[in-house]
Amino acid sequence: MRLSKHIFVAALCASIFSLLLFGCAQTQTSAVSSAQQVKPDVEVERIKAHMAFLADDLLEGRDTGSRGHEIASLYIAGEFKKYGLAPAGENGSYMQRVTFRKTSLVQESPRFMVQSPDGNYELSYPKDFIVSPSAVRVESNVSAPLVFVGYGIVAPEFGIDDYDNMNVKDKIVVVLSGKPKSLENEEGAHLSSGAQKAKYAVEKGAIGMITVQTPAGEKVRPYERSLNYIHAPRMRWVDEKGNVGNTYPQLQGGAYLNMQSAETLFADAPKPIKDIYAALEDDRHVKGFDIPVTVSISSQSVHEELSSPNVAAVLPGSDPILKNEYVVFTAHSDHLGISKSVEKDRINNGAMDNASGTSVMLETARMFAALSTAPRRSVMFLAVTGEEKGLLGADYFAKHPTVDIRSIVANVNLDMPLLTYESADVIAFGASHSSMGSYVESAAANAGIKLTDDPWPEQNLFTRSDHYAFVKQGVPAVFLVTGIESKTPGVDGSKALGNFLATHYHRPSDDMHQDFNWDAARTFTQVNFEIGSTLADAPERPTWNEDSFFGKTFGRK
Repeated sequence: MRLSKHIFVAALCASIFSLLLFGCAQTQTSAVSSAQQVKPDVEVERIKAHMAFLADDLLEGRDTGSRGHEIASLYIAGEFKKYGLAPAGENGSYMQRVTFRKTSLVQESPRFMVQSPDGNYELSYPKDFIVSPSAVRVESNVSAPLVFVGYGIVAPEFGIDDYDNMNVKDKIVVVLSGKPKSLENEEGAHLSSGAQKAKYAVEKGAIGMITVQTPAGEKVRPYERSLNYIHAPRMRWVDEKGNVGNTYPQLQGGAYLNMQSAETLFADAPKPIKDIYAALEDDRHVKGFDIPVTVSISSQSVHEELSSPNVAAVLPGSDPILKNEYVVFTAHSDHLGISKSVEKDRINNGAMDNASGTSVMLETARMFAALSTAPRRSVMFLAVTGEEKGLLGADYFAKHPTVDIRSIVANVNLDMPLLTYESADVIAFGASHSSMGSYVESAAANAGIKLTDDPWPEQNLFTRSDHYAFVKQGVPAVFLVTGIESKTPGVDGSKALGNFLATHYHRPSDDMHQDFNWDAARTFTQVNFEIGSTLADAPERPTWNEDSFFGKTFGRK
């Protein structure tokens, strides 16, 4: 269609006038924070659509490195692009490719030989001991005298040093599983983790580590249950230089012993293991000692390399200075894949874990992108891979970030919000460790709900999701989930969570046939947006509380 000359000129003038008005409006609103603007509505149908796609059988459970997870990642990147968010991956893309080494144990290979004053003998695999596949060597072999070092923890701030006056150089250390009863939940979970115990052993010069089951550990996780996982492969990320993440090559081998095998191993020790177990019941400190035996442990592993992406996008901030700082939202996009079972339905769709969190993050990203003026700080949205394999994608990003890690001021992690009832509260694990607690409380109030303290401190959930990778790099973080106080009369939030964990968690039934409450999705997304807005527009970046163990341990100086 052609326009007459007069109509064309009139249309051109109108267009110019509109552009001038738009420019004035932009100038007038440039200083308006996201909190002061008209807030975009949560569009629940979008969350439903995201979840329906991500949890569909087509994606076959989104296992790390699988075709299904690649499809999910492309979908997430496409949504980011649709919203107009800038790529924040590598090489100008939305993707940060992560190389993983998948390792499996050759089941016929483990050997555990003991040379003792009373003669030599061999433990039987897997009846007496189990070993994990090695990500750093195909052939593992270590032979050395033993030194018992209690729990194997070094924490002077809690008056604990199990290596005090112990010489373990070129020795195999024997450590008890778990931690002292007196060691606080979250702090103890960090200090007693296998990774930390390995770190302490390496720092003291050990070349191997044997972990011994305790009565308390047997109650929580019986040794027999551990046998269900001996065929399961393990994963570790590998960087461009070939370094394998979270491994200690100095440790040439190790094993995990049940209590019966420990009793045999300690037969020639200065103190029998039953006396040590008795001391643990009273929370008495157990002094280490040399065990007059030499142990040889060997095994073989098979290695396979694969690739899987983190997906990252950013909404640049509007403040000329603060735009160089980032508030990062995370949600893991992977799940368990296809189960090896005889059941008819073997696809672990992961609707709640974590298609729900990923979908909420996508809707949060859309809402931020819809603002007429971006928040003062930049906001990054990061879908991470490998969470189900040990928080690997988040750990890789935190150690190889696509922006300066010092510019990341806060992390809000979304992992398995329970969307089966509308809660009157939210829980933010880690809120008590930094000033983020006050931000979350304020944001929840803006959404008409409240912040509840961690109701399960004994579960140590602050150390068990992707945000913890950021914490270990000094970034204040919270792990945000739906609360347990229901708005629906007659609904007990704790029982609803317990029912999900008992019947659907990490099972094929975690699919879109569950009875979702979409008002819960709306409220949780609104809280998430409010938290991001508050953090991104705050005059000061979040700080660690002075009494926080994690702030003292990881906070930036």
